[in-house]
Amino acid sequence: MLKLPLIPMNLFTWIFLTLLVGGALLEYWLLWRQVNSVRSHRDLVPAAFAERITLAQHQKAADYTLAQIQVERITILFNAVLLLGWTLGGGLEALHDLWQRTGWPELWQGAGLLISVLGISTLLELPISIWRTFGIEERFGFNRSNIRQFLSDQLLQLGLMLVISIPLVASILWLMGQAGSLWWLEAWLVWMLFTLSITWAYPTLIAPLFNKFSPLDEQQLRNRLEALLQRCGFHSRGMFVMDGSKRSAHGNAYFSGFGRNKRIVFFDTLLEQLAPDEIEAVLAHELGHFKHHHVLKGMLLMAVISLLGLALLGWLRQQAWFFAGLGISVQSDAMALSLFLLVIPVFTTVFTPIFSALSRRHEFEADDYAASQASAEALISGLVKMYRDNASTLTPDPLYSAFHHSHPPAAVRIAHLSPKIKR
Repeated sequence: MLKLPLIPMNLFTWIFLTLLVGGALLEYWLLWRQVNSVRSHRDLVPAAFAERITLAQHQKAADYTLAQIQVERITILFNAVLLLGWTLGGGLEALHDLWQRTGWPELWQGAGLLISVLGISTLLELPISIWRTFGIEERFGFNRSNIRQFLSDQLLQLGLMLVISIPLVASILWLMGQAGSLWWLEAWLVWMLFTLSITWAYPTLIAPLFNKFSPLDEQQLRNRLEALLQRCGFHSRGMFVMDGSKRSAHGNAYFSGFGRNKRIVFFDTLLEQLAPDEIEAVLAHELGHFKHHHVLKGMLLMAVISLLGLALLGWLRQQAWFFAGLGISVQSDAMALSLFLLVIPVFTTVFTPIFSALSRRHEFEADDYAASQASAEALISGLVKMYRDNASTLTPDPLYSAFHHSHPPAAVRIAHLSPKIKR
């Protein structure tokens, strides 16, 4: 590793600080717009929902959204201060010096540095997670966990992080040091293999560590859904019910995995909320994502982005100004990778609305497919129940929604589906 001379703040420092502060101010402005939109519509249920959602339910959703925004404001400030602490504040370099004192081989010092940064950041974020779960979620009747379950989940996640991350980080650092100038291409292949492996293993090896999955055993509903799967040409390893109610009252459905390891999962809370025709329509929506290859397209997009990111890292690790501009006097592979992972979100905020727009487009396509394979009216009814029972705001600010929401606003989505109702 190369010890750099201490250099005063350079141009890159000011670019970094400008984007960090500018990004935080942008987020605060968007939250301000969201607050105004939700508050101004709090006392009147939108006409499209007036027959299905009461004023009390609408106001609960508004208050829930406003409470979440309070947490989000703190989170934005916390994340900015934490990032400054790791970089210009000297936290990352101090941690690096501690690992150097172990006398371990440089590869394992570097792996220790990266894993430590991740672990310490997670630990520092724990109070906010507790506030969300036992403050906001508890107050609005969604939390069904307890502190013992919460801490058990945190420890299990930490253990998985260590088991999964250490070999991956060590492999990438070894390639950075040994694979020559095109190390980033080999590292990308390792990353893609890792991503595919996790995606394949998640349904059967990882998810069951946290939740219990039981085969859907309600025969009439099962027959109805199997007929839908046959019409859609979808094959999976089965339909399962997840005990989501163990932690939360929120309901959802999804399919995960790929190839022959795909499985369909319903939260038990969702099955309690929806009628059979609504469940069929929701499943048809999820199958729409499959039919339109949204998962594959997403994986390909992330493959391209990760390849470009690793190529950029390959160039940045050779630039002294990159390290010095972030307050680091040590130029090493582990420090380059750590800095890159920490600061890249600051430079990619501008792309957030693009990815959100792409996601919303996929949701519209999945809705269209669902309307062609099941009942559009049942899908609307099921969505309204989910908005109601999950306390989702019906009146988001359009600009905030365009920037952050992966799903279309409720009113826009219902308006899109309504002409597809078969009269």
